[in-house]
Amino acid sequence: MHELGLEGDIVDVAKGYARNYLIPKGIALEANEQNIKLMETKQKKIEAKRFEAKEEAEKIKERMAEVEITISQKVGEEDKLYGSVTSMDIASHLEKQGISIDRRKIVLDKPIKTLGEFEVPIKLYPEVIGSIKVFVIPEEQS
Repeated sequence: MHELGLEGDIVDVAKGYARNYLIPKGIALEANEQNIKLMETKQKKIEAKRFEAKEEAEKIKERMAEVEITISQKVGEEDKLYGSVTSMDIASHLEKQGISIDRRKIVLDKPIKTLGEFEVPIKLYPEVIGSIKVFVIPEEQS
């Protein structure tokens, strides 16, 4: 996931990106003297919000350490999955357990294509990465 920075950060971006997208959408301000002074006055509030968000992410990380999900998939020869388990599948199973996590925060380098137990990292906040256990088992055939 690509991040430009957190609220209050000064970052360099392409002029066109700032002029055509970030500034018109209200996502960013030009770093001129007036705006920098304005942001300095807001900085304490921003820091407090960041601290609260990080604390909340730490609490979620602790809860996530106990989370286990089991996903059953159709398997073929040599226990290879017909499909694969993706971040969308994991997010869906978490949702069924009452845990709402954006699938883009689930860090899977590539989809899971084998049976087994997997430790899946979840980026909850910058510098706060939790993980869950995902068990991929064969689907019961009727």
